[in-house]
Amino acid sequence: MRGSKESELYPKGSKLWEVPTASLIPHANLSLRLFWEPQCQTQLRHLQNEARITATIPPKLEGHWVSSRCEVRPGPEFLTRSYTFYQSPTRLFRALQHYYSDSECHIPTYSLVIRGKLRLRQASWITRGATEAEHHLHKVGMVIHSQKAIHHLSTRLPFSCLGLKAGGHLVPHRFYELFNAKAEKDCLGALGFSMMEMELLRVETQHHPHSRPTQELFLGDVHTDWNERVHHRPIGYQEPLQNAMHHIHPCPVCALVYRASEQHPPILHPSPSIPLDLNGNWVSQRCESHPAVLFLTRLFVFNEEQRIWEGTYQHYSDPMCRQPSFTLLASGHYAKVGQSVKVRGAAELVFKVTQAKVIVYDQALLRELNSTQNGRCGPAGRWETGVEEDITWTNGCDALGIRLPHKEYELFKMGVDHKGRPLLFNGERPTDGSSPDRPAKRPTSFQTPMVQCSTRAAVEPHYSSYKDHSTGDKMSSANALHISLILLTVLNAWCWNIYLF
Repeated sequence: MRGSKESELYPKGSKLWEVPTASLIPHANLSLRLFWEPQCQTQLRHLQNEARITATIPPKLEGHWVSSRCEVRPGPEFLTRSYTFYQSPTRLFRALQHYYSDSECHIPTYSLVIRGKLRLRQASWITRGATEAEHHLHKVGMVIHSQKAIHHLSTRLPFSCLGLKAGGHLVPHRFYELFNAKAEKDCLGALGFSMMEMELLRVETQHHPHSRPTQELFLGDVHTDWNERVHHRPIGYQEPLQNAMHHIHPCPVCALVYRASEQHPPILHPSPSIPLDLNGNWVSQRCESHPAVLFLTRLFVFNEEQRIWEGTYQHYSDPMCRQPSFTLLASGHYAKVGQSVKVRGAAELVFKVTQAKVIVYDQALLRELNSTQNGRCGPAGRWETGVEEDITWTNGCDALGIRLPHKEYELFKMGVDHKGRPLLFNGERPTDGSSPDRPAKRPTSFQTPMVQCSTRAAVEPHYSSYKDHSTGDKMSSANALHISLILLTVLNAWCWNIYLF
């Protein structure tokens, strides 16, 4: 397979980090409020101008990749990762996963040492820009770090599988083999362990004007249902790992994870508790990839005083977020319930979606909506490219799986990035495309965090959009075919999978 750079498909600015000079002209029916905020405007242009990012297919994996923060997986599980890929032709890898009992990754429980081989296959048809792969485990071992962790694990792991005799006891800091392919030994099932994340990969290189490039490794998503994670073939990504030699700066967590071992796990410094203050505007930091919904960017506007919110979800067909598919505009009210008992520092909220509008740019989706029956999805037969249509009066849109009004049970958390800017983490969506519409389905992990671009909040929210894509570049016929194929498989499975929150 010959390597190719996705960035070559798109026009490049004359300078790296150059902000496009073309003005952002919102649709006539949309609010101009967003454009009063220079920081929000800059961040959204920053997302639209992805020429500084390259992604080579197939990806070059050789090197050491580490977590940049304490990661939260569904369950919840708290961990840090340290993966090393060795040069071809061996295609061997060694992975360290350190697990913790707290959301700050300050109290380690056990570490896993994973060895195996990875074989790259072909570019993914489902997740554009990704490479599919096959992984084969050779050995997996475990080191337990505390007596409390021993007590917890002893109820899950069969002693006979660990080589212990009757009456034997687990010992901290001793290495226990859980899996050996040659010896046909497998004790991983009790831990819910899976390395299916290795089945989908993407490496991005970000070029900076005054410093060396940074590299990030995106691995496949972990299923939100514990019972499905072992078999789940990923179609989205987790939070990326940083290249240990070319990482974001500063990154104190990267250094701790890089120097750690299975006997000495990284102990992260507790971060100060930040009260949840949603007021203002929050926007995506990157072109995001989520299971079954292609690619998108998000913009939230909150008014804490009146407990009202609005969201702009711009969906794209490409991993650079340059080829728009449709925009969902939603608004409603929210209420704060209290602190989460599962994820320290996080808060539980309930959101109600009462209004929604849609702007369509993709021709296949346009035909789908125009073929719906009257009263089932906005103005039947009158949808036009780039024109905003209200779907509130039809109680949503059957073709898109949207039902109005709609309630969702959410998990939010505040943080700060390496520049000291406020970050907003909100709950990860169910992998099966369903909605967290009851307390039992409240998320236990988070999506990619959004950054605050303004602390200003309007008295009343109005729909807003940050680019009039109807005047943008037309999609190629090849891309249109790609979207049509995706839509055929995705639209029928969508059940409120348009990604609210």
